Amino acid sequence: MPADLLEGLNPEQLAAVTWDQGSALVLAGAGSGKTRVLTTRIAWLIQTGRLSPMGVLAVTFTNKAAREMLTRLSAMLPINTRGMWVGTFHGLANRLLRAHHRDAGLPQLFQILDAQDQLSAIKRLLKTLNVDTERYEPRKLAAFINQNKEAGLRADRVEAFDPYTRRLAEYYAEYDAQCNREGVVDFAELLLRAFELLSRNAMLREHYQARFRHILVDEFQDTSRLQYEWLKLLRAPSNAIFAVGDDDQSIYAFRGANVANMSLFRQDMGVEEVVKLTQNYRSYGTILDAANAVISHNAHRLGKDLWTEAGRGEPIRHYEAASDTDEARFVVEELQALRGEGLQYNDCAVLYRSNAQSRVIEHALFSAGLPYRVYGGLRYFERAEIKHALAYLRLIANPEDDNAFLRVVNFPARGVGARSVEALDAAARAGGTSLWAAACASGGKKGVAAFVQLIEGLRAETQGMGLAERVDRVVARSGLIEHYRNEREGEDRIENLQELTNAALAFATEAESEELVDFLAHASLEAGEHEAQAGQDAVQLMSVHAAKGLEFRAVFITGLEEALFPHENALTELDGLEEERRLMYVAITRARQRLYLTHAASRLLHGQPRYGLPSRFLREIPAELVQSIGGWRAAGLTGAAPAAPSRASASWPFRIGERVSHPRYGEGVVAGYQGQGVEAEVRVNFPGEGEKWFILDYARLTPC
Repeated sequence: MPADLLEGLNPEQLAAVTWDQGSALVLAGAGSGKTRVLTTRIAWLIQTGRLSPMGVLAVTFTNKAAREMLTRLSAMLPINTRGMWVGTFHGLANRLLRAHHRDAGLPQLFQILDAQDQLSAIKRLLKTLNVDTERYEPRKLAAFINQNKEAGLRADRVEAFDPYTRRLAEYYAEYDAQCNREGVVDFAELLLRAFELLSRNAMLREHYQARFRHILVDEFQDTSRLQYEWLKLLRAPSNAIFAVGDDDQSIYAFRGANVANMSLFRQDMGVEEVVKLTQNYRSYGTILDAANAVISHNAHRLGKDLWTEAGRGEPIRHYEAASDTDEARFVVEELQALRGEGLQYNDCAVLYRSNAQSRVIEHALFSAGLPYRVYGGLRYFERAEIKHALAYLRLIANPEDDNAFLRVVNFPARGVGARSVEALDAAARAGGTSLWAAACASGGKKGVAAFVQLIEGLRAETQGMGLAERVDRVVARSGLIEHYRNEREGEDRIENLQELTNAALAFATEAESEELVDFLAHASLEAGEHEAQAGQDAVQLMSVHAAKGLEFRAVFITGLEEALFPHENALTELDGLEEERRLMYVAITRARQRLYLTHAASRLLHGQPRYGLPSRFLREIPAELVQSIGGWRAAGLTGAAPAAPSRASASWPFRIGERVSHPRYGEGVVAGYQGQGVEAEVRVNFPGEGEKWFILDYARLTPC
């Protein structure tokens, strides 16, 4: 074995790479070099004769990670990596099924359905069965099928406690039968079919157990229940699984990740000692201390503290903004200052918990002329749900807009099929009119008539309204929000749609125009201009989820308010708050040199200011690590609050935006007043409880 294979490894890494006591659980902290450990471990196993290249089974969570691992191995050893089994769970399951398609009950050239193909197949099935798709919505059925497959459950094993769920299970069975007839598999089917194949075929299972004596798994904290069971099937009693993960970075429960697999692994594999990688090669000490302090508040973790030899670094900078627009202004000014200090825009990332937050930040960057790129997603006005909403607004402003008509005539679905649209197009061409005119003249098809009635009703109903109110009403009545509620991950889309009202309000204020056509022109300009080109130096915008695995010299974590980060949904979910704290841990550990934490005293919601408390995560960071760099309280401002009264006033004892405490609901923030004298009421926003109204004389509120 070449001496340089292990050269440069720290003691923790060396212990992991050369582990020779059966299965191992490696707790790899952020920035601790886990990719190097995994690839060096494979090279060491091959070089020492413990494993042949064809005996490697390494599971990654992305194809990119698999390619990177193979590239590194090729540089370490003079071996052909082509036949090695290195890939994602679904990629490896596909490879297994291709090799044994007859045993799996599949044709040799079976096709894989992507999400859109699967939805089309379900729609076709429901149409064949003459099912009411308003009651049994195709997207909801797709989510039901996928969730059960990911849990390892076929239709006959689904627990159905009510008639509706029993009917969904019946359609699940019919869908499986249709896929089997047509020789196709959906994405979730790949792993389930591969698991079933190995479960029932002992000869095949033993063959692969003999071949893969060492199984290596990356990002083990993100494995699902079925993925873990699949790994256990492939392991013979004398074989070893080398699992690398970080329970503090488990942030994908909504995708089926089960962080409890790490504790189960220790029990099932008899792992007594956990190997910990705690030396961080990314961040300065102050940043790591903040991350350690926050995550220490989680009760259910295996436990570790990150450290570094890089030194303390700068203090963490904290800014308390008056409003979300003030927060965005601060971010832009700091980015300009960082650029002046020699950092590239590429070195800087702005993180947010909810994708809807990007709209205000994007607008501030656009207005300042700073190039930016939304990583792992689309810019606000380019998102599909926003384009749908804008299409409704465009039709109200100009019914002759054929592109807008085509986009939403059957979205959400209202029974206007391709043939109906073709007939309208033919009639419009023959008459030299718009599609809208053809639709109005058609006088027949039920779905077309309903669409015409909806648009005409919205145009009449919103006439004379202010711009923000008009946008809010159209979004609410379009059916888009109800449509996305049925999507498995539709919450982000709904928040984006709700943010459109705020965009309209901000435009009306800045441009001094309430005209819908002006707002639509503004939206087109922001969508079509200032996009950073590939390779261009640009600020990186992204959700915290999208930031995992990345690192930047300077990081801004924005929107650190209760009910936003941590998200309000997490406050009522099992393990929800702990996962939100893990998200914060991930966000903090993206920063290498400089970290900014920001929050706003008020933030627009449906065009109205919403007052929130600073996030509990801010309080969990030791004060000595943080430097306050101003904000509305330091400047003696009252924020963006309308009619913010003085605390000294006898009529209004609390200032809007002020933190108060209630004996039942805990800490909250004053959001508004109404009435006078004995009828005066105060409105308080309590995180996790929502807004409450109190008669002022009996409110039992005290300032914090």
